[in-house]
Amino acid sequence: MNHRVMRIALVLLTTAVVASGCSSDSAPDEIVLLTHESFALSEGTLEAFKDQTGVTVKVRTAGDAGTMVIQAILTKDNPIADVMYGVDNTFLSRAVNSGLFIPYTARGIESVNPLLRIDGDIVTPIDFGDVCINYDIEALAAIGSPPPENLGDLLDPQYEGLLVVEDPSTSSPGLAFLMATIAAYPDGAEYDWKAYWSDLFDNGVVIAADWSEAYSTRFTRAGGAQPLVVSYASSPPAEVFYGNLTEAPTGVMTEGCFKQIEYAGILSGTQHEATAGQLIDFLISLPVQEDIPLNMFVYPANRDAVLPQVFADHTTLPERSVVMEPGTIELNRQRWIEEWIEIARS
Repeated sequence: MNHRVMRIALVLLTTAVVASGCSSDSAPDEIVLLTHESFALSEGTLEAFKDQTGVTVKVRTAGDAGTMVIQAILTKDNPIADVMYGVDNTFLSRAVNSGLFIPYTARGIESVNPLLRIDGDIVTPIDFGDVCINYDIEALAAIGSPPPENLGDLLDPQYEGLLVVEDPSTSSPGLAFLMATIAAYPDGAEYDWKAYWSDLFDNGVVIAADWSEAYSTRFTRAGGAQPLVVSYASSPPAEVFYGNLTEAPTGVMTEGCFKQIEYAGILSGTQHEATAGQLIDFLISLPVQEDIPLNMFVYPANRDAVLPQVFADHTTLPERSVVMEPGTIELNRQRWIEEWIEIARS
């Protein structure tokens, strides 16, 4: 925190303007939050930050998480925002290694699950979700097939052509699923992930560009032809909530899941570092954390947050979910994607 204290002291000396311990430069009228297109909070939630601080939060979206990170890197010397939310553990090392963030330990961080934090608190965990195979209960029953229990089951001929997976080169959940298969069938094994994917393609796996195409078009629940889809462990409660149902029509294969963690961080080059820190604090506060589940259908990082009843009643969390070190992902991600593309083309 010394860098923050020194910055505030310097501003006080040069401007002699004090406002709640910060300079007028550190307490602007507006602060910009860069995020992905899936970001959503209830109306009035961000307005509460203005009520507390007098600062308006302007939300700027930049496509999916990968696109957002690339845009932030390209504009690092002239940042387009003060805070970035939504960088996940599949892209985190790229962002950190590019010098995108000012380290910051948030107020209230002790309430955040320590398993989600990274060394140095360069960024702050905000939420997490488990990427898993989802299945349409009724559609599988109609063809007489039981739900698959593990990744190996997906190679069974009874599931030929029944699975849709997002392209890992263009989709965050697709990349997460690829990494789950790599963890299960690692490089160097007698039967590795490349052999697994070759067999998966032989069994007719369908590739979609993104989650929306996979879940909202190709999945049988949306009228498509595939009753198996890569989605989230939180998709069943979303089906119940939006469909006004009493029972979830979808189930989750709890083996072969990947834990996706989303972070927020202060962007280097911000002129409003102190206020940016306040926004990070706000994002892990209980009002925001308890608003996240029914808006983005992921789980709050704050362990004190109370889940909505629909989550408690209709979510089956995996006992074991792959958590891969961001450094390992950064070192291998591009190679893994390129090798996957070659398998898909063959």
